This record gives sequence, C-alpha cells and structure tokens, in this order.
Amino acid sequence: MPSFHNWECFRDMADAERGAGDIFETKETTKIVLVLLLERILSRSSAEGFHEMEGRQIRAVLVLVVISCVGFQIRASDPIFIESFDESFDGRWIVSEKDDYKGIWKHSKSEGHDDYGLLVSEQAKKYAIVKELDEAVSLKDGTIVLQFEVRLQKGLECGGAYLKYLRPQEAGWKPAEFDNDSPYSIMFGPDKCGSTNKVHFILKHKNPKSGKYVEHHLKYPPSVPSDKLSHVYTAILKPDNELRILIDGEEKKKANFLSAEDFEPALIPAETIPDPNDKKPEDWDERAKIPDPDAVKPDDWDEDAPMEIEDEEAVKPEGWLDDEPEEIDDPDASKPEDWDDEEDGEWEAPKIDNPKCEIAPGCGEWKRPMKRNPAYKGKWHAPLIDNPDYKGIWKPQQIPNPDYFELDRPDFEPITAIGIEIWTMQDGVLFDNILIANDEKVAEAYRDTTWKLKFEVEKEKQKAEEAASGLSDGLSGLQKAVFDILYKIGGLPFLSAYKVQIFDLIEKGEKQPNLTIGILVSIVVVILSVFFKILFGGKKPAVNVTETKNEVPAETSDNQGSSAEKEDENENEDAAAAAPRRRTRRDT
Repeated sequence: MPSFHNWECFRDMADAERGAGDIFETKETTKIVLVLLLERILSRSSAEGFHEMEGRQIRAVLVLVVISCVGFQIRASDPIFIESFDESFDGRWIVSEKDDYKGIWKHSKSEGHDDYGLLVSEQAKKYAIVKELDEAVSLKDGTIVLQFEVRLQKGLECGGAYLKYLRPQEAGWKPAEFDNDSPYSIMFGPDKCGSTNKVHFILKHKNPKSGKYVEHHLKYPPSVPSDKLSHVYTAILKPDNELRILIDGEEKKKANFLSAEDFEPALIPAETIPDPNDKKPEDWDERAKIPDPDAVKPDDWDEDAPMEIEDEEAVKPEGWLDDEPEEIDDPDASKPEDWDDEEDGEWEAPKIDNPKCEIAPGCGEWKRPMKRNPAYKGKWHAPLIDNPDYKGIWKPQQIPNPDYFELDRPDFEPITAIGIEIWTMQDGVLFDNILIANDEKVAEAYRDTTWKLKFEVEKEKQKAEEAASGLSDGLSGLQKAVFDILYKIGGLPFLSAYKVQIFDLIEKGEKQPNLTIGILVSIVVVILSVFFKILFGGKKPAVNVTETKNEVPAETSDNQGSSAEKEDENENEDAAAAAPRRRTRRDT
C-alpha cells in the first residue's frame, strides 16, 4: 500500500506566506486542486481499497501530487529579490543625476576574488543610486528578511555603507531624481564617523492621527566590524513584531518594534503630554534654599583681604646672582650669510639658558614668594536656609496626547525600490548580494553559498599576514577582544569629554596591531587621570584679573569658511597652554 510521504507538503502549502510563488494562477487554486485529488484517493481507498484501484490511475494522481508539491516548495524557497551584480548594473540601477552626487559607481571585482560588486570608487564624495523593483514588496505579511554584503576594502574612517528601502514615491518621480529627501520605509546598514559607530536600523512610520512620518531609530545598535573583510548584514522582521539584526549570521541585536525600550522615539506615542498652554504661576517659588534674611556679616570679616601675600619669613638664598640674566645670547650663533638687514631687520642671536644660573640658586631680581593669606575669607554670603515658600519644580499639567494611537503591529509601507545614498571619505566600499526574502533559510543559504566562501578566504589571508608580522593567532584574537572592550569603555558617560581622543587611539591600534600595548597603556593613563580628577578634583589655574578676552560667538553653519582657521588657532592655543612653563629662580 503506497504511503503518502508528501502529506507534509500540503500543510506547508496551506501555511505558506504570500509571494512564495506562482506555480498556478494562485496558490489557493493550487491547494484546492491538490487537496481534492488527495481526498478522492483517500475516499476511494476507504471504500474499495487501494488494491481495487487501477494502478495506472493511482500512479498518475500520485505523480501529479508529488510534482506539484516539489514545484511549490522550490518556488517557495526563491528570494523575492536578489542582486548579485554578476552582470553590469548599467540600465538596471539608475545613478542619481542630482548635482550633489559626484561619486562614480563602478562594476568591480572584490579584491582577491572573481566575484563582482557595486564599488564606491572615489574618496570624499556623495553617492546615490537606485533600483526600482518589478513589484512592491509588502512588509505586513509574514516574515521579511533584508540582507546585503559590504566589504570595506580600505577601511571606513568616516562614511556610510547602508541601504535605503524606498516606499512608493510621489506621482511623476523618476529614479534619476533619487536623493536624500526621497522617502524610505527602512534604512539599514553600517555608519561610522568619529564617535559614531553603529549598524543603523531606522523605520519611518506614519502616525495615523497626525499623518506625519516619524523616524524611529533602533536603540543601542551593534557596532561596525573594524576590519577590511566581507561582512553580511541581515535584518529579520517577524510577524510578532520582533526584529533581529545579524552580522555574518550571528545575532547581535533583538528588539520589539512596539517597545519604547528598543526604539527612539517609541512607535506608540505617550498617552499624555505636557499642556503647551499651561503657564507657571508668577508666585511659584522653585528655590529649595534661600539666603538667611536674618544673617549679618561678622565685624571681623574683611572682604578686601587678598588671597595671597608675600612670605615675610622668606630669605634670599645665598649665592643668588642678582646681576645675571636668566638667558643670554648664544655665543656659538652667527648671522646667516644671506641675512639682509634692510629686508630682514637687525639680526639678533638666539637666546639660551645662562649656564651660570644652572649652578646657582637663581638669577635676576629676587622677590619673596607668595603664600596663602591666613586672613583671607573672600566675599561674605549669608548662609542658606530652607525656603518656607518652596513648592518644588514646576511642571505643566498633563493632557491627552492628540497624536496618541494604539497599535498591534507597525503599519509598514511597502518597498518599491532599493537605494544607496551615502557620503563617505573612503573609497573601496563594495556592495554585493542584496537580497529580500520571506524565509530566513533562504537568507542563510545565500550567506553560505556567497559570503561565507569569500570570508573564509579573506580570513585565512589575514591570518597569514598577521603571522608574517609576528603575531600569533591567539594574540590577534586577544587584541580584538581588547579593542572591543576599549570601545565600550570609551563610550562611558564620565569619559564623554575624551571620547573622540580615545576612539582615535583605538583606531590607530587597530591599524597597527604591533602598537596594541602602547595604545592600551595610553588609554589606561587617560582613564586613570580622569578618575583621579573626579575623586580629588583638579587644580584650578590662576586667573589674571587684569586681562580680559573678547567673547567669541558660537560657530554656526554660516561660519564654515573659517572653521579651519579656527581649528588652527585653537591648536596653537592648546599647544601654548600645554607647553611647560620655564622655571624661574624665584620659584625656589
């Protein structure tokens, strides 16, 4: 008696998601025909027994069932969209004709491979290119997988390598008009510049109450791999509102679209908002403490007493050379032969430290050193007491949010095109194997057959280069672990003022692995310095009250032309401030 090993196929067909294939006119037709055929076989087997059915009829029906199921399963495993760039992109992908986008896209091989991709070929340029899909892809029905490969062949100091999945554009829109303002549904992929190091996932969602589209950013996204190998980025959107971000097939982030903990701002707005028309009463007192109105300055409080006075007990050291200058003309210096007194002015020999002062306690006019004035008290202030009229910090009353709405699932806009719109300081960014699928296994299969093979070759080459540089595999892995930890430490809030400098040091260490120990020591010194400064406080620099500086207005986008000059001036000022002050003999 024949066994129906393909019964599982019918169940898969009944549960299959939209867009899996077009084996017949519709999937519903397919299911109905096959199920009716199966019911006919089962009913006849029950009534007459299989041995009484004509063998030829049974075999024909079974062959039809099996072929149909196999065909359906093959079609169901196909991706919705795949771009391998095996052939030139000309005519299929449209380069933006907007003036801002001067970067040249090239159809190029990945270094060390025969595999082609879409290459960013020039530095410090804006790039924009778009591919319209034959049919819009719905994000509302079942699982959707977005996946693509990127290889940063020359690294990425500052720039983006992300994709934009465009929603339907306005009537009359042309692909050649693609730019930063072209509306998208999802933006996904690497972005790195300065302290920014993240794999973006941004959802543009329409508020059904206000009708406005809002960008919702994934909180705490994974960081971008820092090497020059091929990497594959995967975003899996599940029907239960789950989002998973994978890098090289490994899950790096799991989130929920409706969770305020995972997206900023939250997709579901707050039920209440501060009343914009509510005003703080004029008599509302927010001061927790006030000066004691009954306090009186003591009679012996001298506000004019200086903070420092001369140390009357100090005595000039014996052997102090009053008549010797601290610096003298360099006796070995001579006027250059090409010196022109009329054009260059009178020549003066450069100064050097007076050697006589090196063996003496000091040179020049001796002055008593300053010491702290024990009578100094500073300006008197009345002590603070609890404010009897204190009402707390005023806040406007909460009112119902007119833009609030409830949501069971995001109202995803369909994807009608895929665009790359980036600005990058590095060339050599290669995009490849852009895929949209409704099955995670399809994305996994493409990773295994396209990315993984390239990655393993590149990894082996990297190991060989590291071995040639005298680095063992264990040390290389340790270095990467150390760098990952340092990136996390550098992002701590109390190090925010030094974040850029720390990240710069880390990036230099990644480029020059032999400097890892030195880089690590430098960062530890910075962290310890900040830590001790927090614990014990920093020494305040002396203020010269006789000098004033003109306030410089904050730099705006209108002042961009002079930004380089300002940076040079700041660097010079910082260098001058950091230079050690020459020790004078009076300091002794």
